[in-house]
Amino acid sequence: MPSEARIALKPLARTLLLTLLGLLAPSLFAQGTLPTFTHTGDSGSYTVLGNDPAKGGTATVPVTIVPITLTFEASKGVALSPALDIAKITRSPLFTPFPFATGTTQYADALLRASFYQTAASANTLSTWHTKFSKPTVAPALRVQIPIGYGYTLTDKRSARTLGVVDLEWLQKKIFETTPAGTLSPDRLVLFVTHNTTYYAEGDATVCCSWGTHGTEPASKQPFVLASYLDLSSLAIDKDVQPISSQLAQFVMDPGHDPLFKGTRGQTSPGNTFGTGWMRPATSPASDFRCAGTGAGSRYFTLLPTDTNAKNNFPASPAFVAGTYHLQNAPVLPWYTGNTAAESWQGKLSFPDAAALTQPMQPCEAPGANNFGRAGTPPPTTPPAPFNGTHGHQLIGYWNGGGIGANRFRLRDVSPQWDVVIVAFAVPVQSGGAQLIFRTPFQYQPDEFKAEIDELHSRGKKVLISLGGGGQNFQIRTPEAQQQFLDSVTQIVQQYGFDGVDIDFEAPSIVTEPGDTDFRHPTSPGTVNLIAALHTLHDHFGANFMITLVPEGTQTPGGYPSYGGQFGSYLPLVYGLRDILTFSDTQDYNTPPLQGLDGNIYQAGTVDYHAAMTELMLRGFPVGRDPKHIFPPVPADKIAVGFLTSDTNPEIVMQAMDYIITGKAPAGTRYKLLQPGGYPAMRGAMFWTIDGDRRHEYNYSNTVGPQLHSFPAAK
Repeated sequence: MPSEARIALKPLARTLLLTLLGLLAPSLFAQGTLPTFTHTGDSGSYTVLGNDPAKGGTATVPVTIVPITLTFEASKGVALSPALDIAKITRSPLFTPFPFATGTTQYADALLRASFYQTAASANTLSTWHTKFSKPTVAPALRVQIPIGYGYTLTDKRSARTLGVVDLEWLQKKIFETTPAGTLSPDRLVLFVTHNTTYYAEGDATVCCSWGTHGTEPASKQPFVLASYLDLSSLAIDKDVQPISSQLAQFVMDPGHDPLFKGTRGQTSPGNTFGTGWMRPATSPASDFRCAGTGAGSRYFTLLPTDTNAKNNFPASPAFVAGTYHLQNAPVLPWYTGNTAAESWQGKLSFPDAAALTQPMQPCEAPGANNFGRAGTPPPTTPPAPFNGTHGHQLIGYWNGGGIGANRFRLRDVSPQWDVVIVAFAVPVQSGGAQLIFRTPFQYQPDEFKAEIDELHSRGKKVLISLGGGGQNFQIRTPEAQQQFLDSVTQIVQQYGFDGVDIDFEAPSIVTEPGDTDFRHPTSPGTVNLIAALHTLHDHFGANFMITLVPEGTQTPGGYPSYGGQFGSYLPLVYGLRDILTFSDTQDYNTPPLQGLDGNIYQAGTVDYHAAMTELMLRGFPVGRDPKHIFPPVPADKIAVGFLTSDTNPEIVMQAMDYIITGKAPAGTRYKLLQPGGYPAMRGAMFWTIDGDRRHEYNYSNTVGPQLHSFPAAK
């Protein structure tokens, strides 16, 4: 993608441009709706809820609360109702005064006053400048049924609480389709409230989790907040009205946000855009997921910089406790613009807890950067550990190369600890097609690449080609498409001498279609044809041809709470390929919270999660909780655990592998293996990526590799 040209405006021209933007901004926001003002600073122009602090006056925002009762088809009609939550919400500091540092007032007003305190003080308007929410009117409850494939529930036995997991965009659209017309009005804020519900984005349950969304619905110009009241006890750090306060905080700083807007370069919405985007201050510097996007909340999850979790977990932020309520610590708006010293209360970065943020905003490395483009990263200084010559269990990893010139990460330079190297990716020639193509990465010539595969073979390594990858749309719905798939994959395997194929097709490429209810006898054409094609490939290349699967968490253990759509979509593949399958390694990093066989909910990134999800596959489970459809146990030597190098650490991986293989539980483990002695025959550990491991000084291959190789091979 070409880089963007940057134009340096002279001061006068820049001032005129910002003034013009300030005049135009109100017309860009929905005409005749809520009171807003345009704040213009050195770094841009922003539309904010309320009156201009330089002019003073109290702006009153009418509010209607719409309770949303969710029923779940996948859970046989289980309902989550916020009926008992509404009175608690209206009595909270969201709508009643509380003694904050910036005055006794409501939460959103206090946040705005913290953001522009010095502006109002300079204009002598502090005593009169407020943005208040009216006493809410409560509309009749709206009942929405969540179809199979769009959400499910999890019940935690320890806390006796039920959690809903729902497709956020689907629910937003459904709400605006079904809310009575008289309830909506562009001149008021509508607060849609659910109960104990978390959300995933982009129709992809691996993009999880958030507590809601906010903005202005473009068709109706309706300002709204959708958020959940939480009564989850020990399941989540966030409590009671904190999720609602998080979405309100973002709404007042960006009322024109459109959460369904599909922007470019990580742009969150056509509302306020803060430069090239901000870096997550609570994320480890080693993470590959630090660039959050250009909006007030992060892309996909609408998380604030004060939230500590970026993906695959509930949002988590230590709360400001206001009486019996918990409120979101949020950045003041000048944090995004770098103007806190001149604008915010005492120059603070966050509110209500001024210590919640300790660092100024750091911009992303480049427009829309996600910190992946480390083309010039120098080779590591720590050498890879030599292979010890034993094979207890396997270290499996994905390689996609990287670097330029002398810093290029060649296939032949893969650490000797890796037993199975999976090359990423062969992709569809065209989106939605079945014909695949593999382009050798960077400056590799095909013969040169094949020679390096042969070199790895000479060291006893297996080299596979992975088919698909995230974001690819692959379809094999017809006999003609099946033949295209077979011809193209056969040619790729033969040309380079790969030992087998790895299947990495995600939704919507692999989905269980409506009416397809039995994983043992699938009827979805894409699934049926792929199973048949892989059998044909195996027959063609022989018994030693390797076939591996790398499902996301939703696609295998996700079939336990719900079966349909993306949930459990790989179960027919695992079952249908059971006689020729080499191994399946579930991505424990691309997953929402899920439930273990012990009846408790676990979140990704923990030893408990790795053990619970792996044992689902090793022990079997009722698919969609239906006792008539029991997914049978998969042999331990056909199961590996999938890790993301930037999303975990060697200590957690080594503890998880030791626990699963030997049954030795680390301190603090809550999940108890149903087979106390562990699973000695279990295949091993998979990582995305070998490149990430090398980039971080072989911190996994030099630790997890020797550990796996030291375990005795199963008898």
